Amino acid sequence: MKRKTKAWRRIQRPLARLMRDRSGVAATEFAMIVPIMLVLFFGVVEFTNGIAAYRDVTLMAHTNSDLTSQSKSVQDSDLTNFFSASTGVLYPYATSPTDPHLKMSIVELWVDTSRQARVQWAVNSDGSAAPTPGTVVNIPTSLHVHNTYVIYSSVMYTYVPTIGYVMNRAGVVLSDFAYTRPRLSQCVFYNPPNPLPTTCPQA
Repeated sequence: MKRKTKAWRRIQRPLARLMRDRSGVAATEFAMIVPIMLVLFFGVVEFTNGIAAYRDVTLMAHTNSDLTSQSKSVQDSDLTNFFSASTGVLYPYATSPTDPHLKMSIVELWVDTSRQARVQWAVNSDGSAAPTPGTVVNIPTSLHVHNTYVIYSSVMYTYVPTIGYVMNRAGVVLSDFAYTRPRLSQCVFYNPPNPLPTTCPQA
């Protein structure tokens, strides 16, 4: 019995000292918390950048529609300049209208007597096929004023996160649009003859 007691004491004393020892607790807690903190940190950074990019997409849509509506007529070169100017809003996420993650469209719509919005002309920044004239599109009911024209601008940008552990690595599609009325004339002519026609075309 005494031998067992002495053996137990020899074991118990180191165990007691080990239980009282707190020298490695901070390092252990740090090792457990760091991965969680890093995920939270990079998650906040990525979501913040995504929100900033979405705000810029909204500004781009308004910029393109505003620039177009302030013109009486536009050529392809004018629309290219509008696309380039609005891309500056999205810097540094995109630096060129030809960025593969970015697509912009400018469309003029004519609201006919039945209050249907029809495409008058349309141009995409990437040169892809745009809706053909006469195509019926849906617009807010507040814009259903017959025999009027509306400039519709849309922007779509795929935000690709730098670190894809928190967000989708393939990217998140951000999009927005804007409507404006022509300001200097009833409509905005696209590639018109010189002098300008006296009446606006109706698709």
